[in-house]
Amino acid sequence: MTTQNTPAIAAIDFTKFADLSPFELKDKLIDVAKSVPDRALLDAGRGNPNFLATLPRKAFVGLGEFAIEESERTYSYLNEGFGGIPDGVGIVERFDTFAKANKAKEGVQFLQKAVSYAKDRLGIEKQVFLNEFVNAYLACNYPVPPRMLTNIEKVVKQYIGEEMYGTVPMNEDFDLFATEGGTASMTYTFATMFHNGLLKKGDKIALTTPIFTPYLEIPELAEYDLEVVEIRLDEETWQLPQSEIEKLADKDIKLLCVVNPANPASVKFSDDTMTRLADFVNTQRSDLFIITDDVYSTFADNFVSLFATLPYNTLCVYSFSKYFGATGWRLGTIGIHHKNVFDDAMRALPEAHQLQLDNRYKTMTPEPRDVKFIDRIVADSRAVALNHTAGLSLPQQVQMALFSLSCLMDIEGNYKAACKRIIRERYITLYKNMGIEVEANEDRVDYYTLLELDTLGGKLFGAEFVEWFKANGKGKDFLFVLAHKTGVILLPGKGFDVVHSSVRVSLANLTHHEYELIGRETRIVLNEYFVEYQATLSA
Repeated sequence: MTTQNTPAIAAIDFTKFADLSPFELKDKLIDVAKSVPDRALLDAGRGNPNFLATLPRKAFVGLGEFAIEESERTYSYLNEGFGGIPDGVGIVERFDTFAKANKAKEGVQFLQKAVSYAKDRLGIEKQVFLNEFVNAYLACNYPVPPRMLTNIEKVVKQYIGEEMYGTVPMNEDFDLFATEGGTASMTYTFATMFHNGLLKKGDKIALTTPIFTPYLEIPELAEYDLEVVEIRLDEETWQLPQSEIEKLADKDIKLLCVVNPANPASVKFSDDTMTRLADFVNTQRSDLFIITDDVYSTFADNFVSLFATLPYNTLCVYSFSKYFGATGWRLGTIGIHHKNVFDDAMRALPEAHQLQLDNRYKTMTPEPRDVKFIDRIVADSRAVALNHTAGLSLPQQVQMALFSLSCLMDIEGNYKAACKRIIRERYITLYKNMGIEVEANEDRVDYYTLLELDTLGGKLFGAEFVEWFKANGKGKDFLFVLAHKTGVILLPGKGFDVVHSSVRVSLANLTHHEYELIGRETRIVLNEYFVEYQATLSA
């Protein structure tokens, strides 16, 4: 059997898909895969996990039952189904009674422990904690403060601190803004940097490439029109060479965007990379803005964020979507330290520019220059005029806090261990069924894996096959051939700015058995290419 194109493949004009985002191209691949009836579709293109945290969701349900009981204590003389906003008086005693009556429910047990944890570890009084959570669940009020509820922020800060700082002593002097997922965090941050003159059209920004595609696409939008300088990861080690770091010496580069652990490679910065990058920024580019997107950090071993090693320069974006199986909840945060380059750069703007910004934010306060950058992000997210109605919905904030508490109280790290185990077993299974030995790498995270077709072809069939594969452009149609022949959907590495012919496999969203199938089917297609190559030798 050879990879001679069937009519369905031959009819496809691959060039028209050249500019598509890999996530849009995926839909085209699905159409090709579905052209063969009565066959399973194995979509390993999306990063949406098929596992999730159940205990904090049970706690959300339990809190809801208690919150509704609290609301029905008011106006109880009126019609059934009518309630009011609880005032919190006596709430601790009533919760103890509720918890005793529902002691068999895991979610209620969790809430009991959460109340104790908040008091003991975070200094939040039980009455204050319960009242805030109950009213937030009922969602009868706008978020106040709009950036994040006070005690929910304390909870999430503790979680972010533990996950981002790792073994580094935690600096608690940072603020959080709860957002509608990591994508909203990115969108809001770019917009406010432009509104406040920290970036302007034509400015240079640096991206550590390969990188998650929106970071490649946002700078090209007409409203931004930024010049991108690529700080390229070594595609063998997925670390930053010193020569690439030194590109940041260009003072015209205003912003560095990092995804760590990387997407699509799913490898975190090594200790050596972190040290060299931090040293360079501290000694030569203390004015550099940095955005680090650390959504996959919780799957890594011994993770430390740039948010911890370069606190002055770094804004941290974190999403709860992947680790907790909560992409539909839309939960993310922006974190910025109290002393930071964003605020200092705003204060250093020329007076004429300061007056323009005074006018933009004057409806918020008589002293608009005192409004911090992170609070300007909040205001800009609602066109400033609607700042009083800004903020993530309160039930979303509650679930975010419950997710955070579930990890903070998991002293033995059982949930984290289970998450790591499931994706790493899938990684080993995939490569085993392709006939490839897996090498140990302490910085590898395994949420995704990048199949470098050149490298795989070399390991399996030798360097001459790789040259033939590249010279005949086989990489560009590999995904379509794979989808048509096997029903397997993967994403192109090219869409993430990977240099070599490659495909990204998500290890998060299918079963162990299905990764066995993907490994075998991928190897079959590669074998067929090898047969085609051998035929050219004997022709």
